[in-house]
Amino acid sequence: MGRLEERARLSGRSAVIVGGGGGIGRAVTLALAQAGVDVAVCDLDAAALADTRAQASALGRRVLGVVADATCPAQLADFYESVECFSPAIDIIVNVVGGVRMAPFLEKTRASCDADLQRNFGYVLDSTRLAVPLLRRTGRGGCLINFTTIEAHRAAGGFAVYAAAKAATTQFSRALAWELGPERIRVNVVAPDTTPSRGNVEALPAEMRARNAEVPPSWWREALAMYIPLGEPPSIDDLADAVLFLASDLARSITGQVIHVDGGTSAALGMLRWPHDGGVTLPVPMSATMRKLFG
Repeated sequence: MGRLEERARLSGRSAVIVGGGGGIGRAVTLALAQAGVDVAVCDLDAAALADTRAQASALGRRVLGVVADATCPAQLADFYESVECFSPAIDIIVNVVGGVRMAPFLEKTRASCDADLQRNFGYVLDSTRLAVPLLRRTGRGGCLINFTTIEAHRAAGGFAVYAAAKAATTQFSRALAWELGPERIRVNVVAPDTTPSRGNVEALPAEMRARNAEVPPSWWREALAMYIPLGEPPSIDDLADAVLFLASDLARSITGQVIHVDGGTSAALGMLRWPHDGGVTLPVPMSATMRKLFG
């Protein structure tokens, strides 16, 4: 064991990943398994879950995989009952589930708003209520990691209810960190922005996805370089690495924090690096870019 692994102390621990079958959740599950963590996973996508479970098992870890809709309180409770049989005490809980379809607020129904709230905040409450007793049983504390989004920290047209739900998850996590601190249970948040996940693509209306598919890849690279200070979007493995850090003893004194894994976009706050203005970074283009855009 190297010095880094020794300080991280992840090997031999156990984790629950809610929504750990595909996309970002899959990357989190496999990263934890590679670090020596036994994993209990639920996901709505049976095929993705089966594949992720097989890969985690091939790494030599104990794996529980349950097909469940985390937004359904009864199914989530059944999953946690299975977790308790799998491992009565859990060290790490990761709530990954989330998602939305872009639409103006006034076009959304009450039912769709309720669904957005449950998918992005309500189930987190349910999961936390079921998870904390398992974290307490270790007798040494533990960690709870929730996924939110940059939209919880900025105006997001077309995502109003989603942004509100994610902001609620963020503030809930901060308050819970205070409540559980004396028990050495840490609560932190990972907030992505633009990542190459299926969920991000499917959040857009179908007609917008079709138009975007016609754009050459080189245009996307140049556009993202304008928007992201580091020049390219984080990968799902970058997000999983943030979870590894927060779950490990390397972060043993970090709680109640939001980790923005976004290449710097949350820090930029709308500042763009315009391509025809000599690298000038401003919220609006200068003359050279305006001539290209509007001339």
